[in-house]
Amino acid sequence: MARFETQVGIIGAGPAGLMLSHLLHLAGIASIVLEAKSRDYCENRVRAGVLEHTSVEMLRSTGVGGRLDAEGLCHGGIELGLQGRRHRINFVELTGKAVWVYGQQEVVKDLIARRIADRGDLRFECGEVSLHNLDTSRPVIHLQGNATADEIHCDHVAGCDGFHGVSRPSIPANVLTVYERVYPFAWLGILAEAPPSREELLYMYHDRGFALYSMRSPQVTRLYLQCKPDEDVEQWTDERIWDELRTRLACSDGWLPAEGKILQKGVTGMRSFVVEPLQYGRLFLAGDAAHIVPPTGAKGMNLALADVHYLADALRSHYGENNDEKLQRYSSTCLRRIWKAQRFSWWMTSLLHRFEEASAFDHKRQVAELDYVMSSRAAAAGLAENYVGLPLE
Repeated sequence: MARFETQVGIIGAGPAGLMLSHLLHLAGIASIVLEAKSRDYCENRVRAGVLEHTSVEMLRSTGVGGRLDAEGLCHGGIELGLQGRRHRINFVELTGKAVWVYGQQEVVKDLIARRIADRGDLRFECGEVSLHNLDTSRPVIHLQGNATADEIHCDHVAGCDGFHGVSRPSIPANVLTVYERVYPFAWLGILAEAPPSREELLYMYHDRGFALYSMRSPQVTRLYLQCKPDEDVEQWTDERIWDELRTRLACSDGWLPAEGKILQKGVTGMRSFVVEPLQYGRLFLAGDAAHIVPPTGAKGMNLALADVHYLADALRSHYGENNDEKLQRYSSTCLRRIWKAQRFSWWMTSLLHRFEEASAFDHKRQVAELDYVMSSRAAAAGLAENYVGLPLE
């Protein structure tokens, strides 16, 4: 059995784990990143694509924003749609900030390339991972491969391995409180080989269900349809998908989305999830290991980056100043931001989706609220402030 030593063991090579490793490297703190999947899988798994202003500034200020600036799509607002009409929410006018469309897999590629250039210790396909001695001063990570077994001894462990990872289940169940809401609908999402025919995202309410027009690059669009959680994607032919998108996204000015070959399609469930606390002993949870938001508010990756901003700052204080106050407050600091993002994501989801069980009164009230947001500068300002991202504390 090989034994390795480091200051911080990081489980997961998604945006949270990679950015944490990068931030720690800039502070002179050693880390090892452990990932069960291959590098190719991590770099090519298509996920979220909207970056808040704060996330963009984090990438730029730490030297990994070059390709984002060259290839990303800067959006100064979004459009909301109701009954065939659209209204633009102008983020720049209302907040002085914008968001960027840049796929999560691109962020992962940039961070992996930088960590390798900086000779960071990244271990892909590392085998089965288990965490031990978390409530001591020297946790141990066990790695079990096909024919090998390794131990990594560290001061702290960062659980950045997603909702289905090993980190959260390694905390005793009686320590955690789970808050969860499962929504009665899902998203049928597609990637299409079609150049964007709009400059910004369009969130459209329709009596048949919500639809979202988005994009991933100058050549590829990303579109979503509200559907049932148990929807059989095999029943959705390409023609059926485009027909439904044309129906739900149709606008009074005649605009319709550009169509093309569908490269990928799948169904994503909708849920809100938070676990408290985010820390146990020397284990600290970040990203999807600690919280899930419905994608309507575009907060998932951004929350993960905010988590590791706080964690890296706390570890800098621990190692550089021998001060553990920020580490002790890590959970409460993150949760203030997490619950504000949960509120916004729930509100956007409730505002734009069709709830089959809703009464006629609730349906009329929902339409009136969306109409209000589309016609009130004050209401639009609240949406814009949350969408571009609240300031980091």
